[in-house]
Amino acid sequence: MSLRPDPTFHASPQLAMDSPAETFSFTLLMSDDSKQPDALAVIDVTSGSPTYGQIVHKLSMPYKGDEFHHCGWNACSSALSPFSAHAFVERRYLVIPGLRSSRIYVIDTKPHPTKAKIHRVIEAEEILRKTGYSRTHTVHCGPEGIYIGALGGGAGGTDNSPGIFLMDCDTFDILGRWNEEPGPQRMQYDFWWNLPRDYMVASEWGLPPQFEDGLRLDDLLYNRYGHQLHFWELRKRRHLQTLDLGANHQMVLEVRPAHDPSKEFGFAGVVIDTNTLAGSVFTWWREGGKFYAEKTITIPAEPAPADRLPYILKRFGAVPPLLADIALSLDDRYLYVSCWGTGEVRQYDVSDPWQPVLVSQVWLGGIARHTLHPTGKRFPGGPQMLELSLDGKRIYWTNSFYSTWDNQFYPGGIPGVQVMAHVGKRGLEFANDFWVEMPEGYRAHQIRLNGGDCSTDSFCYPSM
Repeated sequence: MSLRPDPTFHASPQLAMDSPAETFSFTLLMSDDSKQPDALAVIDVTSGSPTYGQIVHKLSMPYKGDEFHHCGWNACSSALSPFSAHAFVERRYLVIPGLRSSRIYVIDTKPHPTKAKIHRVIEAEEILRKTGYSRTHTVHCGPEGIYIGALGGGAGGTDNSPGIFLMDCDTFDILGRWNEEPGPQRMQYDFWWNLPRDYMVASEWGLPPQFEDGLRLDDLLYNRYGHQLHFWELRKRRHLQTLDLGANHQMVLEVRPAHDPSKEFGFAGVVIDTNTLAGSVFTWWREGGKFYAEKTITIPAEPAPADRLPYILKRFGAVPPLLADIALSLDDRYLYVSCWGTGEVRQYDVSDPWQPVLVSQVWLGGIARHTLHPTGKRFPGGPQMLELSLDGKRIYWTNSFYSTWDNQFYPGGIPGVQVMAHVGKRGLEFANDFWVEMPEGYRAHQIRLNGGDCSTDSFCYPSM
């Protein structure tokens, strides 16, 4: 423990934007057939370094079948909250849940990322005993500890509603459920908050039987996946309001509140509209004590001949965008959207959150397009998880969604790749000198940047 706050913690988004650039990427690797353990790849992202764009450390886990998906830090800028007793912890440990195994790994990234090692392993049985949850997924560092979202309950993941639990950010002990009363939320996916305004927003994917063995097409067409946003009072841990985005807006995944806590709006990405196969983004906001949401971005499906489509899409004659991730710049000006199906990343100007304007886009991979990288290399799969640097000048992405879904939509396989694009006055432009192929047999999903990134930290004070 330091006697001063960690230098990577920042009171406001602007202070974070002015901080030093990232030097390493921590990227989660999943075995494509569970015949080897999942792993963590540490990649040098320091321009000019002799090992730039190379994996400089690979940490394999001791068990197989975890299915790494998302991860997060033990502490971040939220530790500066005046309601926190953790101002002197440091951003040191990566917390990595296994979505399939419900096991959690705590990875120590000190004294240097190239020496990252396992600090602790928390088994699924302990988590289930103390919380009643399974299928651990989302990790966010909060003022009083580590928040972890679980997508399932016990007994196959369906005997009780999923939810969020707390982990101590020093000892990594499981503290129990965050929300003792689950309220009306019956599915879980992402969550984030506005700390000074004291609310959390949470989204929905589906229950374990709806995703573990692949997309259930009947469940999709009958609108049985998640389509709601839920708002919670953060400190009292009670449910405030539910917004139903419409049953046809299936799989409300990533939520991105404005980084400046004086702004009470945010964005939510919807994978697919079952009426049109389009992807969409909703803007949500609070006014007069109530929350509202409105669809502000629609990305249409692309027609394609049946011989270019996987079996699951042949009957539709089109490729849905399959909106997988969204990232919001720290100045709350630009929103980035990844379309895993059509193979594109879009940049929108959201200076007016209710009227986003498309300002640039790049294509890479895709179910029917198969767009090559500017280097001429084939990008398997499509853009999936996005990670934006604190200064908003570099955006990284990988190409795997989830193992069984990968196999349905990209039956040719998705060997892991990570790329990067620069963000300049002309918008998105590929970094032709950055192409990272993962070790054989691995796919790549979540990326975290040392020092933080645009989807890890939440802030207590507005930018001036």
